[in-house]
Amino acid sequence: MASNPPGACCVQGTYHEGDAIGKHQDLFGLETYLVGEEQNDKIIVILTDIYGHHFKNVLLIADEISKKGYKVLVPDILNGDPVKSFDELQDWLVHHGPETTSPIVDSFLQKVKTELKPKFLGGIGYCFGAKYAVQNLSTQGYLDAAAIAHPSFITIDEVKKITKPIIISAAEIDPIFTTELRHKTEAELAKLKNVRYQIDLFHGVAHGYAVRGDIKEPLVRYSKEKTLIDQLYFFDSVSNLSKL
Repeated sequence: MASNPPGACCVQGTYHEGDAIGKHQDLFGLETYLVGEEQNDKIIVILTDIYGHHFKNVLLIADEISKKGYKVLVPDILNGDPVKSFDELQDWLVHHGPETTSPIVDSFLQKVKTELKPKFLGGIGYCFGAKYAVQNLSTQGYLDAAAIAHPSFITIDEVKKITKPIIISAAEIDPIFTTELRHKTEAELAKLKNVRYQIDLFHGVAHGYAVRGDIKEPLVRYSKEKTLIDQLYFFDSVSNLSKL
């Protein structure tokens, strides 16, 4: 295992302030939050954590990404069933395993790739969604590159199958993506040939900081903002290199 299953830390967090500027609508059979220029040929799909595609924090992140020159899609990968409390998490996971979620994600990304025909298709995966971003970096996957933050449920075998660029943002305090598992992941990535990767560790922050952290805390705010800056700079670099 490259990262452990979701735990109590995955349902803890704070709500961020602001008004989302995009809209929810049906796209390829999934209710999806869309923001950015309609004709933009650079697309980023956010694969959410267990809070889902109506969670304001992730919508505000999508809005920020759209201002940097991307069209952003946040599909419902949870079948309209986000987690509401830690007490229901274990039962919830029974109904949202890879056998259920992988087909949802794969079908959506396949249609984005073939019907919207973007010149660049990136994915951002937070916690629960990170697994499915990594799966789509295999030879058969639909993403051109991915960024994941404080991942959960990823297996070492999935890491071994990565063939496309990845940036990983990790929290120092994380019982899910532990120091040991982070080092195992790094060791496997180092074995891959011609796969561009980057791993950043953020001091003093906990699992979930990139989406659900308390941004009133200066260190959390810095880490959250720097993670997004790094992700976008990585995507910009990867997409520009692909044009050479």
